Amino acid sequence: MRGSRACPSGRHLGYASQHLGDNQGSLFSYGGIERRLSRDLYMPEQFSFSDLRELFAKANEEKSGDRLAGIAAGSERERIAAKRKLADLSLDEIVQQPLIDPDDDDVSELILESFDRESFAPIKCSTVGEFREFLLDDATGEAELRKIQRAIIPEIAAAVTKIMSNKDLVLGAAKIRNVTRCRNTMGERGVLGIRIQPNHPTDDIAGILLSTFEGLLYGCGDAVIGVNPASDAVESTSAILHALNRLVTTYKIPTQTCCLAHISTQLAALSDGAPVDLLFQSVGGTQATNQSFGITLEMLSEGRDRIIEHHRQRQDVSWKGEEVMYFETGQGSALSAEAHCGLDQVTLEARAYGVARTFDPFLVNSVVGFIGPEYLFDERQIIRAGLEDHFMGKLLGLPMGCDVCYTNHAEADQNSVDNLLLLLGAAGCNYFMGVPCGDDVMLNYQSTSYHDAIGVRRLFKQRPAPEFLTWLEEAGIYRDGEPAKLDEPVRSQLLKGLEWSLEGAH
Repeated sequence: MRGSRACPSGRHLGYASQHLGDNQGSLFSYGGIERRLSRDLYMPEQFSFSDLRELFAKANEEKSGDRLAGIAAGSERERIAAKRKLADLSLDEIVQQPLIDPDDDDVSELILESFDRESFAPIKCSTVGEFREFLLDDATGEAELRKIQRAIIPEIAAAVTKIMSNKDLVLGAAKIRNVTRCRNTMGERGVLGIRIQPNHPTDDIAGILLSTFEGLLYGCGDAVIGVNPASDAVESTSAILHALNRLVTTYKIPTQTCCLAHISTQLAALSDGAPVDLLFQSVGGTQATNQSFGITLEMLSEGRDRIIEHHRQRQDVSWKGEEVMYFETGQGSALSAEAHCGLDQVTLEARAYGVARTFDPFLVNSVVGFIGPEYLFDERQIIRAGLEDHFMGKLLGLPMGCDVCYTNHAEADQNSVDNLLLLLGAAGCNYFMGVPCGDDVMLNYQSTSYHDAIGVRRLFKQRPAPEFLTWLEEAGIYRDGEPAKLDEPVRSQLLKGLEWSLEGAH
């Protein structure tokens, strides 16, 4: 909060009255504010943290990526010491001391320019620990949390996440529902969406449509039917977009389609006449990370404007809203691009959400275990990261989904996927992936399947998006809110639509 007064000193990080012996602590100055970080917290060991960047990193739960970057806590004692000092930091001090100088990083600049300073004023003198207590208080409901979503910067979300347990993250996230609209409505309480992910190793259109058809029979696809193309060519992207639109049009399905090529490829396909429902892009928490993805903030803004105008020209679609962006993120992406700027994975992920919320997205998805064990080593780290990402995104106002997944060289298995899937189901995750048999044959990783979607919906008494559920009932795929056994007339009618869609693929 550049140019404003900080909270009174001596309350949050002034440990002078509590010091044992003659320890004077470690003084650091950043952004015009000085604070003294004490070295001891009634422990036999003493720890000093040179600045907020180091404090944030060492307060983080164990992550192999942070250790690879050389910024992780050296012991559990050091981690706890960092968490205690972080808990006593005021929210205003976090705003006043950017972890990356906004003069050198456009993500930092965007974060500081776009948050609601007026709504932040009443809470700025609260400590991170006090903010945690507010979030978890029984008296704090969805209405109270909605008021502060734009009042906090991503680094505050990261800070409070670091001092919360897994249960805290589930409980806090379950209070929040962020609703979005495009061709249907996602995120309402009691709704669990599923993205159909019908990837194919050669972008074969018939294979993609058959996988999509199977997913629809399980009641999946309300979040989006989204294909990761094997090729980033404009021609294949256009072919996929046209094929998916043909299927959706044939069955009159109230859902979105997307081809997850690079943003420039999708816009080129749009220029060639392809229909684009959602514009996809991976985003990161630093300017350098986004540059490694081949994007700028200006490209995202211009792309969003083009898609909104494109939708207004498509009179054949009954649009429910103008949220048209689909973003994917994941802890470790900045480090893998050598663009982490000395920040820990949780903080970088939160900053990526700061980018995403600026563009009012329809979907945001953390691909939590996809990058590999170099960044999230095992089940424990993957589960922790999934809960962190989901909570931070929802706290910042985003429609969070999660690709609950792992690569085959990680210390994880399908039970690991089930564990995180159920925790996120309890936390009110907006949507999960639906991958045929949970095995993506193009990207070569393990995720959640179509039948997983039915299981989680039944366990937590959730349903598909309202417009989509109405379509499922009308098509005979669902009956009384549950998957139905298809009778012969329904089966024949559905197969006719598939045959027509496949004929157009040749």
